[in-house]
Amino acid sequence: MSLSIANNVGALNARNNLTRSTSALNKSIERLSSGFKVNRGADGPAALVISEKQRAQIAGLRTAIDNTEKAASVVQTAEGALNEINSILVKVRSLALDSANAGVNDADAFAANQAEIENALETINRIATNTQFGEKSLLDGSAGVSGVADDADVTFLKASGKTSAGTYAVEVTTQAERANITAGTAQSGNLAADEVLTINGTSIQLNAGLDQSGVISRINEFSSQTGVVAEDDPNNAGQTRLRSIEFGSDAKIEVVSDTAAAATSSGFGNSLSTDIGRNIAGTIDGVAASGKGNVLTSVSGASTGVVVSLAADATDQALSVNGAQGNVSVQNNSLVFQIGANQNQTASIAINSVAASGLGLAVTGSRFGSLNEIDVTSADKAQESLAVIDASIDELSNIRGELGAFQANTLETIANNMRATLENTVNAESVIRDTDFAEEISKFTNNQILVQAGTSVLSSANQTTQSILSLLQ
Repeated sequence: MSLSIANNVGALNARNNLTRSTSALNKSIERLSSGFKVNRGADGPAALVISEKQRAQIAGLRTAIDNTEKAASVVQTAEGALNEINSILVKVRSLALDSANAGVNDADAFAANQAEIENALETINRIATNTQFGEKSLLDGSAGVSGVADDADVTFLKASGKTSAGTYAVEVTTQAERANITAGTAQSGNLAADEVLTINGTSIQLNAGLDQSGVISRINEFSSQTGVVAEDDPNNAGQTRLRSIEFGSDAKIEVVSDTAAAATSSGFGNSLSTDIGRNIAGTIDGVAASGKGNVLTSVSGASTGVVVSLAADATDQALSVNGAQGNVSVQNNSLVFQIGANQNQTASIAINSVAASGLGLAVTGSRFGSLNEIDVTSADKAQESLAVIDASIDELSNIRGELGAFQANTLETIANNMRATLENTVNAESVIRDTDFAEEISKFTNNQILVQAGTSVLSSANQTTQSILSLLQ
């Protein structure tokens, strides 16, 4: 074996091994202190890429779970308000049933019930307007499907969650008609004697000396009771015409006088005259719509659920407008919730307005166009009001059912699924990136011993050149 002092190969070898042991020891210390076995790309490039993606997914899942919980709070806020409206409607229904009990009610009882109902409807409208989550309104229609008509004779009433956003043409093919009766004889002079005119069961005293204008004014004083308006017939000047306030086949007029028709009487005569209205017919988006009164409801196609009302004809108030009536533009403003950890993983629900004017629309068997119009000042009106109230309760219950199903079957189910996914994803990321302390402590101990041994060996290797001195003596 050659001896040299220029290069101490043994020391170099010991130093290299000591360096490796020291590096391994430092990595063990880093892994033990940080808790991660992958702290930089060099520790495991593929592992780093996979774990960073999983970390993003984990953060997204946690946020999405929070989102679903917040969404559930929004739904519960809306449902709580709807529950209160439902309770109010039950009370309104009881009042209508009380008014339908005509055998025991007088005019004051009818009026009291009507006043209480009007107050209840104001409360419903107030709840619909004021229910908010933070500053977001929930029940005023701004969180549902809304629309606007470009023709003044068309009023957008509502749409449903099935309605697609878009612009839809409205056309009337058969005009709606109010029930109307024109006096058989024109009143050309003042009433010659007192006359009693009975309209829809309400007796109206006409005093002698009234001209046609006075007769019309007197009849209109009772419009809230009769549901009828009197006017000079636009098609037969000088003849008094009665027309129902409401359009459609549920609107009716029965009129009889105790005085024979004459130029100096109301002209209706002492034979009972009756008439009923006619429902509208037309199309929305070119597809036949369902007609009730002066209201058209789309029942098929992209416009399904759109409900519009048509105004009265400007020249004849007994008829609705006719022909093409412009377009209705529908916008979907549904509440959209991000319920997933990735792009476009959303769920939405529409909550339409629950104001009284938007409930109980176009109910068959009632002259009233909406809940806002119900009248219980007579037994007949109370019976027809019950149909509207029941329809409103059904509609409100359906909304609550949709919200409940959305919360239970979408939000809560998705949240439970994401919690399971989060658990498994965290576990997978942990396997890739977290330090196995049992294994790493073993490596740490081994590396620590190797460093100590390497240091000792290096010290010994540095002493080997001392033996060369003995050759120089």
